[in-house]
Amino acid sequence: MAKKTTDHEKIKEWVEQRQGKPSVVKSTYKPESNGILQINFPDYRGKSTLEDISWEEFFTIFDKRELSFVYQEKTAKGEPSHFFKFISEKKPRFTVPEE
Repeated sequence: MAKKTTDHEKIKEWVEQRQGKPSVVKSTYKPESNGILQINFPDYRGKSTLEDISWEEFFTIFDKRELSFVYQEKTAKGEPSHFFKFISEKKPRFTVPEE
């Protein structure tokens, strides 16, 4: 089951437990536009398309865009899940229960 949060510490903990790093998509990262947020996991095939950023910068973009972090703790088999998605709270598309 997916969960939703805006809690910075919870997001950081979830990402770091999976050895991920905050990042943005390189082709969208410009001084006037902060770029598309992403999580860079060690086994991600598109790693060369991402640029790692600090948690401070990540959460500045996250808050500025009024995003929520939708994530899954475990897969159906009980293994740690890497599923996540950023959704806009300005115009939510679907409802996920708050944790």
